[in-house]
Amino acid sequence: MKKAIFPGSFDPLTLGHEDIIKRAIPLFDEIVIAIGINSEKKYMFSLDERKQFIEETFKNEPKVSVITYEGLTIDLCQKLKADFILRGLRNPADFEFEKAIAHTNRKLSKIETVFLLTAAGTSYISSSIVRDVIRNGGEYKLLVPAAVRVKM
Repeated sequence: MKKAIFPGSFDPLTLGHEDIIKRAIPLFDEIVIAIGINSEKKYMFSLDERKQFIEETFKNEPKVSVITYEGLTIDLCQKLKADFILRGLRNPADFEFEKAIAHTNRKLSKIETVFLLTAAGTSYISSSIVRDVIRNGGEYKLLVPAAVRVKM
């Protein structure tokens, strides 16, 4: 069984995240969206809200589940018997950053990282941009799935 972990903070889930997950569904038997907990980071949305956004967005997709975790992603992969980490790439800077993490994870474990390029129409969207748009009263609804839109 091919199981992938898609880690992130998802603060909030964006159309870019949704695109990556939807396109990964045919590639894996199971995708676990893993919301990382970092006590030193300040989030706009609570952990429960972020989890609800994802669960609502993928409620009709049996291959997708959502969990929260602390610690190293490779430890989570080993615990859940997942052989793959799924990551989305928006631009060359993402690639360089993610490449270093993927090499480190591969050195520390046998976990492979699978990269999917974001669709051209969502490649400019990041959670930090969405948070900034929300903070400043902008039209964030164009950047997030329906589950996030109804929350605000």
